[in-house]
Amino acid sequence: MSMKIAIVGAGAIGGMLGARLAAAGEDVTFIARNRNLAAINTHGFRLILEDGSTLHAPKVRAVEQMVDAGPQDAVLLTVKAHQVRDLLPGLRALFGPRTLLVTMINGVPWWYFQKLAGPYEGRAVTRVDPDGALAASIETERLIGSVVYPAAELVEPGLVRVIEGNRFTLGELDGSRSERVESLSRVFMNAGFKSPVSRDIRAELWVKLWGNLSLNPISALSHATLEEICRFPATLALIERMMTEGQSVAEALGVRFKISLAQRIAGAESVGAHKTSMLQDVESGRALELEALVGAVVELGQITGTPTPTIEAIYAVTSLLSRSLAQRRGRLALQPI
Repeated sequence: MSMKIAIVGAGAIGGMLGARLAAAGEDVTFIARNRNLAAINTHGFRLILEDGSTLHAPKVRAVEQMVDAGPQDAVLLTVKAHQVRDLLPGLRALFGPRTLLVTMINGVPWWYFQKLAGPYEGRAVTRVDPDGALAASIETERLIGSVVYPAAELVEPGLVRVIEGNRFTLGELDGSRSERVESLSRVFMNAGFKSPVSRDIRAELWVKLWGNLSLNPISALSHATLEEICRFPATLALIERMMTEGQSVAEALGVRFKISLAQRIAGAESVGAHKTSMLQDVESGRALELEALVGAVVELGQITGTPTPTIEAIYAVTSLLSRSLAQRRGRLALQPI
């Protein structure tokens, strides 16, 4: 029997997930708007895979209002962290008694301290949930954590190009290997994804965040690709300082890294001439995902009493850039003379 799955966020990652899941026989509905909505309902969703071949999922549907999709077995939340709050009025229309909400969002999630045994259990992360609205509106019991590793881009409405990767790690917030997370993992694997179940989803989150907290703002400020900032000596040294501070924060929270700092940087460099999501947002004039990726790390440092001077400095200048772009409703991209 197919699983009813709603994709909230029909962008690059949401499109990649929805198309593969639908092609594998799952009942997929995209929550989409405008040109994306029309394209999906007219042509379905298409993926250009890493080898250049195309996968077409013609039977997916898209709706604008979540109430039109109705209760789901699983909801995959694939929007930016700062966009989740705006979804709250409609999101509950997707929930039935046993609906899972899978948070496939970069950075520190609002639920970081929920079901985390220890001195910080139940604390809020105010940089991503300032007034507690997310924690109050979404039951902890519904949540499944996830780490998104692939890189992809939305070429046009209804068409995504996969740049590299197909791994989506899943995990219960309390570290258990429940039947529901195992079942969801099997659904993902049946669709062609690598989808291991982690007993420590926060440690998995930190491996991704470890790079994002430095690579994203540095690329947004420098307008350089991953390989460029990893190979330029001055920015490489800056990345290393920021990642070292981030590691200290994570370790103060009980996280232990399974790979070295050098390995994490090498992994980012190997992606090549890829623009980070934050640089893409600067160039397109979209709001930056700054609080979840950088500001929240500063907050976790304050909570644990861990100094983060380099992260704070980069956060400050990137925050000003973000404010300037928003106030002037502008975008910033290097153009040839």
